[in-house]
Amino acid sequence: MKVVIIEDESPAAQKLERYLKKYDASIEVLAHLTTVKEAVLWLSQHQKEADVLFVDVQLHDSLSFSIFQEVPVDTPVIFTTAYDEFGIRAIKFSALDYLLKPVQTQELKEAVEKFTEKKSHNLSSTQL
Repeated sequence: MKVVIIEDESPAAQKLERYLKKYDASIEVLAHLTTVKEAVLWLSQHQKEADVLFVDVQLHDSLSFSIFQEVPVDTPVIFTTAYDEFGIRAIKFSALDYLLKPVQTQELKEAVEKFTEKKSHNLSSTQL
């Protein structure tokens, strides 16, 4: 699984990567992006390379929802944030999951499993 982490706090991004690798050592983090501007640029050029995006809501330069207004995102998104008030907005952007910080390993595991099941279901649907 190839993931992108969009998170402006380096310790939080590193912790998320550690948790992901603990869950599955084969997970590859393609990029750590820290701003809306970086994310828009990366996604406009490389989005098809990623299987799933882990996105913090509150970034230094804006809310991450701005990313989705600037570039169409087809890649599944799992939001990771300290703010519970953005959940409804995340659903409007087709969030696969919404994890509150500090992210718990069990919740992360469940979110990754939800992604894996959805991906498996989508693959089997296209083969019919």
